[in-house]
Amino acid sequence: MAQKVEKVGVKKEAGYLYFVDKQGDVSRAKMARGGKRKGKKAKPTKVAKVGIKKEKGYLYFLDKKGDISRAKMARGR
Repeated sequence: MAQKVEKVGVKKEAGYLYFVDKQGDVSRAKMARGGKRKGKKAKPTKVAKVGIKKEKGYLYFLDKKGDISRAKMARGR
């Protein structure tokens, strides 16, 4: 079960992948669809500056409401 870490309320747009970057902020990158690569990699852009401190052993993600949540990673099954 996931637990909410920070309320951000990011509005998600179709065609973008949203993630929590190394600095603890919310970023997004354009998704590649159907091999339509033009040779350049899309650079991620910051959407919201949050600055959360990540703990080891947890997976951080944006939930359906656009808030940052985390779930314990399953290791060594």
